[in-house]
Amino acid sequence: MDGVYRRVVAGPRVVDLSDAAARPILGADPAAADAALGRDPVLGPCVAVRPGLRVPGTIDGGELAIRAVLGQQVSLAAARTLAAGLVARAGEPLDRPDGTLTHAWPAPAAIVELAPSLPMPRARQRAVAAVAQALADGLRLVPGADARAELLALPGIGPWTAEYIAMRALADPDAWMPTDLGVRRGLARLGVTADAADAWRPFRAHAVMHLWAVAAGR
Repeated sequence: MDGVYRRVVAGPRVVDLSDAAARPILGADPAAADAALGRDPVLGPCVAVRPGLRVPGTIDGGELAIRAVLGQQVSLAAARTLAAGLVARAGEPLDRPDGTLTHAWPAPAAIVELAPSLPMPRARQRAVAAVAQALADGLRLVPGADARAELLALPGIGPWTAEYIAMRALADPDAWMPTDLGVRRGLARLGVTADAADAWRPFRAHAVMHLWAVAAGR
């Protein structure tokens, strides 16, 4: 509210964006990406319209990974509803709730236990449980980690999900999702194919953000 992002972090406690604990959601400094992509004949005009566009990070890579699986093949609204239900059923209640912030994100072990009862296809239930179990077993989804192979080895985790997690949780500036619907629409509106992305290395994740904006008509 009032332009401030607020959420629950480990503790559990509520923080806002002024808190150092919340700064990872800002993502990487876009200056280098702007400098490189701004010279590109395709994306240069996009950078001129949206200078400083960031790839958003995350406070909790494990939470983001679970949310990514919850969001597979459903709308954003449906994914939010699934996540809210998960938190309500398995999250740790706050001693001092703050408005709509009432629970901490569930521990991986709790998600494993709850996954079979989630209202979704069994394949996605298994994917949620697999990611949660990997997190419980020590999978680290933090900036700089090289976790793609581990993610792709899990049931229900394909290239799109792995790259999305790499972009948001691992802070890989070159994560790339050519099969993403928004990316494909953005490419089409700019009149190019996915082959154009070779020129956008090593900042293809930033290119994704511009393509999403183009696809949305912004």
